Amino acid sequence: MKKANIFFAISLLLMAGCGSKQSNDDLIIVDVSKSYPDKELILQDFMDVEYIALETTDEFLNQGVVMAIGNKIMLVKNNMNDGDIFIYNRNGKAVRKINRKGQGGEEYLFLHEIVLDEDNDEMFVVDNMKRKILVFDLNGNFKRSFNVADADMCINTYNYDNGNLICYIPYLETGNYSNIIHSCHLIISKKNGSIIRNISVPVNEIKSTVLRNGEDYAVPNPDAMFHVIPNHGNWALMERSSDTVYNYIPENNNKKPLFVRTPSIHSMDISEVFLIPSIFTDRYYFFRTLKLDFTLGYFPISALMYDKQEDTLFKPIVYNGDFSNQNRVYMVSRPVNQEIIATHILEAYQLVEDYKNSKLKDGKLKEIAAKLDEEDNPVIMLVKHKK
Repeated sequence: MKKANIFFAISLLLMAGCGSKQSNDDLIIVDVSKSYPDKELILQDFMDVEYIALETTDEFLNQGVVMAIGNKIMLVKNNMNDGDIFIYNRNGKAVRKINRKGQGGEEYLFLHEIVLDEDNDEMFVVDNMKRKILVFDLNGNFKRSFNVADADMCINTYNYDNGNLICYIPYLETGNYSNIIHSCHLIISKKNGSIIRNISVPVNEIKSTVLRNGEDYAVPNPDAMFHVIPNHGNWALMERSSDTVYNYIPENNNKKPLFVRTPSIHSMDISEVFLIPSIFTDRYYFFRTLKLDFTLGYFPISALMYDKQEDTLFKPIVYNGDFSNQNRVYMVSRPVNQEIIATHILEAYQLVEDYKNSKLKDGKLKEIAAKLDEEDNPVIMLVKHKK
């Protein structure tokens, strides 16, 4: 029997974007069927940038995939599923390495997400292969575990407050269209995963993202759609079957429409386009459009940006001002927390080459690059809200 192929595919290629704008009483209307012009920006003009060189030792060799950052430490892993968690201080000094990968009840199979809670000296490992969140102290000692609402998958998990997490339970889609479970945004207890609050996003009809071709089918990776986004102390909530993205305000447990897409996702029968928010700054809202078309072997993605000051949509082209050449910064990362909206990995060998070729301007990054070896761990670039 032919085995179905599931492509959890997402392309990082940014193609020609499309969009439109209007605003009415602060509600932004985005038309995903129209094209808009490019707009070039220098990252440092509207964001703060911090560089952290990860210390390199025989025990601390890694690919610099940032999982969580606090005031004192940061958690880093590799792209491969080796189970290693590298703990660095905020200056990039190696602290310790933890690995609790295994089949046991106090071990994880996969590091899908890690939420850092420095106040309680805990980290929450979201392991969707085990359908659990496992809690460890910062020395790697197991403390407890729990599942979330009996769900198979929990994504976009963040530190909500001292006692709770906020997360999203996605649709579970397979080749069988009848096997679709409704999604929800939840605030859950850090102690046992119990549901503190279900934040409802109105959905009239579930929109499937399954693309069928005989017995084969493709579906976008749920992790590539950011359903929970930190937004200046509030939380932007996205549901792919809804035309509206809401801003949830914890202070009064209220949600307000933030922007709405047009045409409706339910009116697009062929090659639907999903609007995915990614980064919200003081002035700019960055989005992506994902076209439900797997003809090229991936789902095409376009960049889109709403300029609140000009009340207009553009295709953003953002450059890192610490480079003398036009070094692109793609504003598509999942935000780390309310302060750090994006992380980028700068490979040591590339920085060494850029330094030799005088492509770095005077400043912190150039100082770091001057001391690097090509075999060193990456330098992490943090993109933060301006203070």
